[in-house]
Amino acid sequence: MKKKFFALLFTLLIIVSLPIFAFAEGEPKIDAGDTTFSILSTALVFIMIPGLALFYGGMVRKKNVLNTMMNSFIIIGLISVQWVLFGYSIAFGQDAFHGLFGGFDFLGFKGVGADPSGYAATIPHGAFAMFQLMFAIITPALITGAFAERMRFSAFLIFTLLWATLVYDPLAHWVWGSGGWLLKLGALDFAGGTVVHISSGIAGLVAALVIGKRKGYRTTPMIPHNIPFTLIGTALLWFGWFGFNAGSALAANGLAINALITTNTAAAAGLLSWVIVEWFHHGKPTLLGAATGAVVGLVAITPGAGFVGVLPAILIGLAVSPICYFGVSVVKAKLGYDDALDAFGCHGIGGIWGALATGLFADKSINPLVQNDGLFLSGDPKQLIIQALSVVVTIALSAVLTFVILKVISVFTKLRVSEAEEDEGLDITQHGEDAYPDFSGEQGIAL
Repeated sequence: MKKKFFALLFTLLIIVSLPIFAFAEGEPKIDAGDTTFSILSTALVFIMIPGLALFYGGMVRKKNVLNTMMNSFIIIGLISVQWVLFGYSIAFGQDAFHGLFGGFDFLGFKGVGADPSGYAATIPHGAFAMFQLMFAIITPALITGAFAERMRFSAFLIFTLLWATLVYDPLAHWVWGSGGWLLKLGALDFAGGTVVHISSGIAGLVAALVIGKRKGYRTTPMIPHNIPFTLIGTALLWFGWFGFNAGSALAANGLAINALITTNTAAAAGLLSWVIVEWFHHGKPTLLGAATGAVVGLVAITPGAGFVGVLPAILIGLAVSPICYFGVSVVKAKLGYDDALDAFGCHGIGGIWGALATGLFADKSINPLVQNDGLFLSGDPKQLIIQALSVVVTIALSAVLTFVILKVISVFTKLRVSEAEEDEGLDITQHGEDAYPDFSGEQGIAL
């Protein structure tokens, strides 16, 4: 009797528990491995920001190195607060108006915590939001290379806050957000070709034109003061880019591995092709050229890292360096604009090529989110046309709003430093610091 009783009780417990088990199986589950991967990817992207500070800082004159690095570093503080208060909600809140921007769902990070989100079922919502924050920080930091050595720090802060709110956040919603119109159209941007690189590159070009050329541009030598800084910055950017692209898979899976492989391969191909082109053109390969080639290779593969295979990644990297080299060496020289550190030449042009190349090589077998195989795989130009449209609207949004933002700011305050301040250097005039003080007491700050 006892055996029958316990057998009956055990059977009843199983029957009662079945709905609970069935409910649990249907609910999203946080995966410890995916969450750990997401946190590490976030940290990797974060290290790109001081990496960018070193990359840019080494290329300016020594009297402007601290200002240039500060421009990247201060954005960590500014955008981190903006993102929590309202930036994340604009970018990733539920669509509020025809796929153009998100609503008020996540103001103040309301509801952004340990539970999964609609964007990633196996990692906490907070992990996803923090990963996306890193993109929101580095994008306006990329713009600073275009107007280096001449913009007032106060005007720069206002510009950055407005640009992030009016350009970056809505564009992120268009491409990645719930209900975003470019997302629904089928535009592919795995990790930021349009959202990060094209938008920042175009903004940099517009800012360089509006603010004007540096004093003595093309008549006074403006040689990079510390190439080793730039190489260290490049290494940190490359290192962090693994989190940038592979982390965009939002899970520790095969797609992340594909993005990891294509990222490194395209960067390597870009490095080699830039050195070769420069060697033929100038007669000598330079370390600065090698660093630049690696960066443009990383830029070009970013939109397609999780959509294309490894052989297309080689072609994308090999092609981007001659394209960007032509833009930096020929187009800029002919048109005469002062894109100081080639933000447009590298990120704008490289991002455009990468977005279009995704339309050439996108592969459904790599990522089921690909609705149409690329032109070179299928012979169908549909995805390339969609990619071209996404490029055009990104250029239009960034160019128009950047111009408007700068013009509005100029009504209330000057955009650039005076000629005397530019001569003395922005480190002293904007921050009261000197990266290389003369300890004889004749220059520098008394400590």
